[in-house]
Amino acid sequence: IMAKKKKNIRDLTNDQLIDQLEILKKELFNLKIEIISGQNADTSKISKIRKDIARAKTYINKFKKELESSNA
Repeated sequence: IMAKKKKNIRDLTNDQLIDQLEILKKELFNLKIEIISGQNADTSKISKIRKDIARAKTYINKFKKELESSNA
């Protein structure tokens, strides 16, 4: 995962964050499939990826709010 650390997420642009969010969602989906099929037993990765998704969404919303406040 590229944006694992908070520092890395802060350095990304809005477009990069949106791309990262899509990657994380696909990764979460694939991980769930692996766990269901028994290929992967590490269920802790799910919560880690979900937290990364939440971080990315938080920074995306932050960008939106900054954009709205600068246009107002």
